[in-house]
Amino acid sequence: MRQTLCEINLDAVRHNVRTLIDHVAPTPVCAVVKANGYGHGSVEVAKAALDAGAQWLAVALAEEGVALRDAGITAPVLVLSEQGPSSTSDLIEHDLIPSVNTPEGIDRLGDHLSTMGSDPSVDRATIDVHLVLDTGMRRVGAEPDRLDALSERIAAYPSLSLAAVWTHCPVADEPDNPFTSSQLERFDAATPPALATHVGNSAVAIDRPDREAAMVRCGIAVYGIDPDEALAGRVDLQPVMTIRSVVSFAKTIPAGASVGYGHRWTASTKTNLVTVPIGYADGIRRDLGLRGGEVLIGGKRFPIVGVVTMDQLMVDVGDAQVAIGDDVVLVGRQGDEQITAAEVAAKLDTIPYEIVCAVSERVPRVYI
Repeated sequence: MRQTLCEINLDAVRHNVRTLIDHVAPTPVCAVVKANGYGHGSVEVAKAALDAGAQWLAVALAEEGVALRDAGITAPVLVLSEQGPSSTSDLIEHDLIPSVNTPEGIDRLGDHLSTMGSDPSVDRATIDVHLVLDTGMRRVGAEPDRLDALSERIAAYPSLSLAAVWTHCPVADEPDNPFTSSQLERFDAATPPALATHVGNSAVAIDRPDREAAMVRCGIAVYGIDPDEALAGRVDLQPVMTIRSVVSFAKTIPAGASVGYGHRWTASTKTNLVTVPIGYADGIRRDLGLRGGEVLIGGKRFPIVGVVTMDQLMVDVGDAQVAIGDDVVLVGRQGDEQITAAEVAAKLDTIPYEIVCAVSERVPRVYI
């Protein structure tokens, strides 16, 4: 196996899910495992989350739900966005719960099920759908004043049942932003009390645990990452992913020697330089070294220098004694030091979601 790898701690997943369950009780927790479990492995994370007490799973695409079913997972799986015509059969045949927000999306499901119902060899019960309302995200979802019309359209199909209505909160990771409260007020005003609803992402779960709902959709928190620094420490989360490699080459370079493509870094003094076999094809941003990125070797921090190349990066270890084969941590803990996904994200002016999701498929996942 390649020595560059992504270590996934499933015990940390279980801990995080149990922590979230306790925090939002009695609201059920839905573990979001889209995008290959935010880069962690959707099937493995899903099984660990369910083992810890999550009652639902959520994905973005029908094929992601199919992958869970193919792995033998039978828990309810919500597909978070309305799917196109080519996915209709997968949604129905694999018992996935569709989200809908347009008349066309409702009709596709209803008409497909009506066609199936005309076949006497097919025994198909009514399927649940969840209706998405746009209360401020402006990404997907129907306007709240369309709720009645779309509910009636769903009810017109005997094979469809409106099981829940939901929305998404775009600034819930900013606890002091008043928009979330006003957004939830609009949502509550639009949805009759008899309808099951859910609005919570990880930030809502952490900041507003007492909000009653049919479920709370926890994504990034399942993976041990706070949705935002403003919410850090509010619940006890354990990071799940460690990105590690090894020293593959070492040499001493003189003062004035420049390093890497474009010679973007030049040694000011004689120093020891090591190469690590991980690069931007593995998901490490090309400019990480230019923005102050570091690695851990022997429990100490050392700077990445020059630009990250496709398959390798270089590290200035100064006068430290580092040997080929020594362990290198890019995200995770080594000794008393830790580099978090949030720290890397801050250097790159992005969010930790992108850091973990960017780890490419060619990096082996090892589950512990």
